[in-house]
Amino acid sequence: MSGAKPTSTRGRRAASTTPPTPTPTPAIQPTPQAEAKVRQPRHQQKVGRVVSDKMQKTIVVAVESLKKHPIYKRTYKSTARFKAHDETNDARLNDTVRIEETRPLSKDKRWRLVEIVKRGVQTTPVAEVVAELDPDLLTSDTDEDEE
Repeated sequence: MSGAKPTSTRGRRAASTTPPTPTPTPAIQPTPQAEAKVRQPRHQQKVGRVVSDKMQKTIVVAVESLKKHPIYKRTYKSTARFKAHDETNDARLNDTVRIEETRPLSKDKRWRLVEIVKRGVQTTPVAEVVAELDPDLLTSDTDEDEE
């Protein structure tokens, strides 16, 4: 026995004698801004109705969705409420708005206002409407009550 083992290429790749060819570089290199735009993840967006605007720079948006019951197959309405950041306090009650997911801004706020899709109808107090129509009506009622 000579002790020399025969070399086998079984299970291994045979060594190549030619060096790998370099891939051609593209003529136009992407700018850093374009790369950042490509790498930036898309944030989830939702459209809903403003149900509260009483906080400063915060609105509460109700997003309604239709779901199907897994067993009974009945369609039902599900409402989720999200607190969203409104930097300029533009959104008002009953406005339809688009909100976008963002980093946590506070304990409950993880959304920000993107745009106001449609302005809601604002209700005015009855006293203001009556004052516009007939200013004497309110003053005469208060005079009679004092006597």
